[in-house]
Amino acid sequence: MSDPEEESESKKVMVITYYWPPSGGSGVQRWLKFVKYLPQFGWQPYVFTPENPAFDLKDESLLKDIPPEAEVLHFPIWEPYGLFNKLSGGGVQVSANSAPKADSLFSKLSIWIRGNFFIPDPRVFWVRPSVKFLDDFLREKRIRHIITTGPPHSVHLIGLGLKKRNPSLKWTADFRDPWSEWGFLDTLKLSKLARKTHQQLEKKVLTTADKVTTITPFYVRHFQRLGGRKVNLLTNGYDEEDFQDFKTERPDRFVIRHVGIVNEKCNPIPFMEALASLCVKHAEFKNAVQVDFVGQVNARFANYVKEHAVLKTITTLTPNIPHKEVVKLYGKSALLLLVLTGYKDAEGYMPGKLFEYLATGLPVLGIGPEQGDAADLLNKSGAGVMIHESQQQQIKDILLHHFIVWENSGSNSSQLGNEYSRKAMTARLTEILD
Repeated sequence: MSDPEEESESKKVMVITYYWPPSGGSGVQRWLKFVKYLPQFGWQPYVFTPENPAFDLKDESLLKDIPPEAEVLHFPIWEPYGLFNKLSGGGVQVSANSAPKADSLFSKLSIWIRGNFFIPDPRVFWVRPSVKFLDDFLREKRIRHIITTGPPHSVHLIGLGLKKRNPSLKWTADFRDPWSEWGFLDTLKLSKLARKTHQQLEKKVLTTADKVTTITPFYVRHFQRLGGRKVNLLTNGYDEEDFQDFKTERPDRFVIRHVGIVNEKCNPIPFMEALASLCVKHAEFKNAVQVDFVGQVNARFANYVKEHAVLKTITTLTPNIPHKEVVKLYGKSALLLLVLTGYKDAEGYMPGKLFEYLATGLPVLGIGPEQGDAADLLNKSGAGVMIHESQQQQIKDILLHHFIVWENSGSNSSQLGNEYSRKAMTARLTEILD
């Protein structure tokens, strides 16, 4: 017969994450939703997160998803961003996943320092004090399972330090993005030594953690190649509760809606060129269409839209809004847009918003690799298609098709099963933990 006390201890898990509400954006939702549903599977979640993190996006509405059973520990962190911004007079913003524009000597120096001195990232100063604190806390609470999630990948170094101090800990390392081969690192002017250091740290994490998880089949193969070990697929998903009262209504205009950050790597311009071309040739389409980008967009793309004679009249740039408002906007769309153009290894990119797109039942147009994980998911669900950005005529044809359906008050809808619900994915997580 098993010892009840021992079984209780084995059902405790500490999630170590940089992103946590009121932080907004996609980075926070994955582990917020896992923590939300873990108690329903008999697990007691603990969360370790910074007390004063330097994130740009806030979404207070996500706080409601933290379950009462979760014990959240906020631990102080020092990050160099304030120092850089002070030295630059506020003119240079250096953040976790975006480098400042290299349009001045200070900016270029900032990028170089960011890439070559803060390895794996500027959150590295949080590692040593966190390991010291958590080692005592985990022993006191008899927590045997820890999960680290990156980026920032310095969070994995906390797991590495804890595992070194206490080899009996069961450590799961979760990768939401690549590490040493991450496209973002290519913008940071890494020296050969810095690149090698990233590779060595990544290898150590991959080979030391008890379990490794990642978000797409492509990344499973990627990390299996780098670590020479089994890697578990744990995709993102959608929260059924977010769509409990979801309603769709035919918008007055033919609204094409893109939700999520358009960073420097994301390039919607090929799609926009096809859209503009269709507007020139099809007056009725031009008079009815509206394309809406919800969330942060990079300055290059914003200026492109602003200066384009046709696109500036049909494009809206909606600032960041609470997630619950995003769900409402989904329902006021005729077509949902996914742009993977510009991303390194885009065939392996399957963002969390794609699962929410599918949950709406609305048609989805993907622009990017026609062979890849996102394309496979769209094909499997029947929700839409992925078209390569070079296939301009094909893009226009599919836009015109959906426009005609909208014009006739019809809709192309699909039904997504609960295979990708957050609750189902949490069940998968508990299988990995067990």
